[in-house]
Amino acid sequence: MRGKRSKQYRKLMQSYGMTFGFREPYQILIDSQMIQDTARFKMDLLGGLERVLHGKIKPMITQCSIRHLYTLPVPQAEKDPLILLAKSMERRRCNHHELEDPLSTLECLSSVIDPKKSATNRNRYVVASQEDEVRRFCRSVRGVPLVYVKRSVMIMEPMAESTIGVKEGMEREKFRAGLRGRPTKRKREDNDERAEGNDDRGNKHDDDHAGGDEKINNKRSRVRGPKEPNPLSVKKSRKETSGPRESGGAISALALIEPEDLAERVDSIIEHNPESGQPPPGKRKRKRKHKPGKLDDLKDVMAEDGEPSS
Repeated sequence: MRGKRSKQYRKLMQSYGMTFGFREPYQILIDSQMIQDTARFKMDLLGGLERVLHGKIKPMITQCSIRHLYTLPVPQAEKDPLILLAKSMERRRCNHHELEDPLSTLECLSSVIDPKKSATNRNRYVVASQEDEVRRFCRSVRGVPLVYVKRSVMIMEPMAESTIGVKEGMEREKFRAGLRGRPTKRKREDNDERAEGNDDRGNKHDDDHAGGDEKINNKRSRVRGPKEPNPLSVKKSRKETSGPRESGGAISALALIEPEDLAERVDSIIEHNPESGQPPPGKRKRKRKHKPGKLDDLKDVMAEDGEPSS
């Protein structure tokens, strides 16, 4: 199968699935003439149907089609393979077995596909038939995929006009439903209206047109002021710390210093203060402190030598 044609068939079955609900395994009604032609062309009937429909299949045959195979005017050796293939398929009861002669393919398949004459494929059948009359009838029924064989090539027909009309109608309905459900305002404006209490959900569907006009008038009459700055670009205010630093942080810090060290620091601050008018003193000399024992010994030595003690 050509790649382009295979892609078209896949898209076609996807359209049938979205519009009419076709799903795997696809139920395929096969007539007796399709079985004869595929056997004459030496084709794999079931494999070809799976490749054309791009999915698993459930082949079905009516009781009348099997009776047509039994009454073929060919030797029995040629009929046996055809009958054996037909028996391997699922039997679709058409309730015509009580008749003395089987009905034609058109009458039998029309009673199975559309028993109530409503022009709808209620059971979602795919029809594989070689008779033109059967395919002409199936084109008048909405949602019937058609498959036939031409020169040993299995072909699926494009959608009929009645089927295309149903598909386009469903697409228009979905488009209208999408327009009805689409929000008419931005999210920010909706939040503002909810905060102001203007959203009346109880009468939303009843006053659709009137509510739309009121929203447009409110939007036009709303006066917008200057926008607030970006909160991410604004410098955050410093939070006041709790504890002893709230009242007199410097005083609470001085309370932790010992009295002797505090007096020395105060003196140094006063001496280095430029507002006091005094020149800054030089480097303060460090006073040397002698141990009490050595100082008394030194005074005794100086008294023996006759030197005055300082």
